[in-house]
Amino acid sequence: MFHSNTERLIDYWRTRGGDGRLPLRSAISPADFSEIIAQVFILGRARSGIYPVRLAGGFVAELHQRDLRQQNGLSLVRERDRFNLHTALETAWRRPEPIVATVEVLTEGPSLAMEVLFAPLAGAGGAPDRFLGLYQPLGMVSRLRGLPAQPFAVRDIRGMGPANEETPRLRLATLDGRHVA
Repeated sequence: MFHSNTERLIDYWRTRGGDGRLPLRSAISPADFSEIIAQVFILGRARSGIYPVRLAGGFVAELHQRDLRQQNGLSLVRERDRFNLHTALETAWRRPEPIVATVEVLTEGPSLAMEVLFAPLAGAGGAPDRFLGLYQPLGMVSRLRGLPAQPFAVRDIRGMGPANEETPRLRLATLDGRHVA
């Protein structure tokens, strides 16, 4: 179960695609989620591992206290967490389904839990070319006392299936002591 704003944007994404298809960028209207627009961001994909920030809402920019345009979205998480996020983004790109990362916003002082949504969007040709994103704090942002966010610590990444259920995770199985799957 996610925060209601995260659920709302996932549901909106699904309705814009219709019948299980990837929504076109042109089908997304910021006016439809104007109450949370400051928490929204758009990532591009130059190539695997390079996801430039195309647009960042006011809350997103204020949290980092810097201009994020054209910065690689992976640079917003700790280096040791980048591989897992990169893998999840590429999976969401190919599948395509939204993913939600639960992160810890780190500062020089207190920290804050937050959900970060990444939902792929298609360009005019129908192929994915952007991610619609959302920063959804899970506590009082005032706890951070205005300190700038450092790269986030990723706590969990969940892919979302067609009915917003968590996608199954790969599990290893053994048979007579041998790994078989």
